[in-house]
Amino acid sequence: MNRIAGLVLGLSLLSSPLLTKEALAQETSAPPQLSAAVDTSKALAEGQAFLAKNAKAPGVVTTASGLQYKVTTLGPKTGPSPKVGDIVKVHYEGKLLDGTVFDSSFERGQAAIMPADGLIPGWLEALPLMHVGDEWTLWIPANLAYGERSTGPIPANSVLVFRLRLIGMLAVD
Repeated sequence: MNRIAGLVLGLSLLSSPLLTKEALAQETSAPPQLSAAVDTSKALAEGQAFLAKNAKAPGVVTTASGLQYKVTTLGPKTGPSPKVGDIVKVHYEGKLLDGTVFDSSFERGQAAIMPADGLIPGWLEALPLMHVGDEWTLWIPANLAYGERSTGPIPANSVLVFRLRLIGMLAVD
């Protein structure tokens, strides 16, 4: 009985059409979920490579968490710095490493007002280090931004680049 089943299977395979190159490619390509995982792993590796190189650039400071910043405009050193719970007034422009701008208060022509404790971890770390009047460029590793989740135009595992100007803090009642 096993020989008959093998013979039938062999004959059916001989009579079936051969796979074309295109069909074979479709059959062997990674499923979309796996492909997305490969893309995010690639983004993470590219981001880490960029940050390693950027850390050696003149004027770039790297914190213990991996946040990188460069002071581009220095405000008065005696000026106030935000604390957790403060509401900050900032101008900012957020970009991906490829230069794609995903948000900009500069382009809107209106500063943003937001609670300092409702921001991504990279901003939470940077803002208390800044003084009113400072403008910094931030390079925020994926783990201090949105990590493995994508949000709007920001892909998962993206290093984010921000031009951030601290204008002031608003009184909280």
